Amino acid sequence: MYRKFLLILLILFVFSGCAKKSDVIKAGVAGPMTGDQAKMGMDFRNAVTVAVEEWNEKGGILGKKIELIIGDDQRDPKQAVAVANKFLNQDVIGVIGHFNSSCSIPASDIYNRAGIPMITPASTNPQLTDRGYRGVFRVCGRDDQQGNVAAQFVTSKLKVKKIAIIHDKTTYGQGLADEFKKAIGSSAEVVYYGGIVQGDKDFKTVLTVIKTKQPELIFFGGIYPEGGLLVKQAREIGLKTPFMSGDGVIDPKFIEIAGAKDSEGTYLTFSPDPNNIPTAKAFIENYQKKFGELGPYSIYAYDAINIMLKAIESAGATDGKVIIDKLHSMEFSGALGKIKFDNKGDVTIAPYVVWITKGGKFVEYWKP
Repeated sequence: MYRKFLLILLILFVFSGCAKKSDVIKAGVAGPMTGDQAKMGMDFRNAVTVAVEEWNEKGGILGKKIELIIGDDQRDPKQAVAVANKFLNQDVIGVIGHFNSSCSIPASDIYNRAGIPMITPASTNPQLTDRGYRGVFRVCGRDDQQGNVAAQFVTSKLKVKKIAIIHDKTTYGQGLADEFKKAIGSSAEVVYYGGIVQGDKDFKTVLTVIKTKQPELIFFGGIYPEGGLLVKQAREIGLKTPFMSGDGVIDPKFIEIAGAKDSEGTYLTFSPDPNNIPTAKAFIENYQKKFGELGPYSIYAYDAINIMLKAIESAGATDGKVIIDKLHSMEFSGALGKIKFDNKGDVTIAPYVVWITKGGKFVEYWKP
């Protein structure tokens, strides 16, 4: 009798656990939540939180509440793989992330094998979608697009003839630098090309060598912690050459690290100002009420999670293959406007413009 009672209790426990498990739909958000790039990861987390709260206030999805599972990859590719495996074990049905291309690419191997869709708000390296994984998407543009716009600006607007190129040896940083160099072609002479180590703090040796080459522009492929230090230390050794970089540097932290005076006149490629996009107004207001200043990729993370959830809602199921099919077939209305993916999982429209730092702020400056 006692053994039968225990068996009944065990069965009830198992079934109650299953019921509890099915009460929510779990979505993962991954990025560097700690460390020197934590600002970017927290921007993701905050924006996705805004979207999930909006959905849950309206009853959730498929009659269930949405639960966020946070993954801190610490900008480390190995940690990104660990996060991806953790998401699988926690029954996450879709992932928003990662931030760094060097993390998104190995993590996407895990998601692809498991049939779990991922949408990155920020990973721009072409390799991510060029490998043909059907469940891998991005709502941002690609480095071949970004590098081409930067090259157009440098050759047609600035008309410089001597360029130094630095990168941080990462998938993103070196990838962007290479795309820029490729797009420059024979239009200008690359008088220096070399890498620094992400996480280092002293770049004066490299900058001193570059100073002897007398470039008219220094292009940096990398993220704001190193970008800020490069600009600051260049000015300290009397190197007044203007800098240009990409989307990984366009964050207020860059100006904070470099200083408003030294960062003045730095050029950056990124998408147009969301404050000028009518469909972004409601999101920007809601985000600022909850979390303050908008991060550069906040709106991309917001659109990414909304796209994922709308695909699940349209599918009427949480099966990965069905969701992925919906992501490919649907056109979505987001804060950024209309978004549709091509066969690779890239957005069909990815506008890039050039920004400039002016008066301690980023200002939209030039568009092709």
